Amino acid sequence: MLVGKELLDKARSLSDRPEDEIAKGCGYVGPSGRVLRKSFYHALVEAKGYKLRSNGPGRAGNRSSRGRQAEFRTKVHGNGNLLIGHAYTKKLGLEPGQEFRIDVRKESGAISLLPLKK
Repeated sequence: MLVGKELLDKARSLSDRPEDEIAKGCGYVGPSGRVLRKSFYHALVEAKGYKLRSNGPGRAGNRSSRGRQAEFRTKVHGNGNLLIGHAYTKKLGLEPGQEFRIDVRKESGAISLLPLKK
């Protein structure tokens, strides 16, 4: 991700393009390919010489060097799906395509993923 004068120069050179393309061209893209707009705009403002004051632990200013932090919490979505995010699969070293058996223990409410042998 570009910062400072390099960011301003690159953003200026891409100024005839849509905002998302400018952000991508400056390297503000997450691991999933999502454009990191807030980080991009924050970096642009700072590159212009303005120092942004953080309002506390939940603000991007405090977290930007760490990125998103895994909370080891999730919830059932409206469609009934339960998502286990990238942070957790990465922590376990899981690879795309790896298969698991889901073990449900109704009495305790526990769900386990058991790797299937290839």
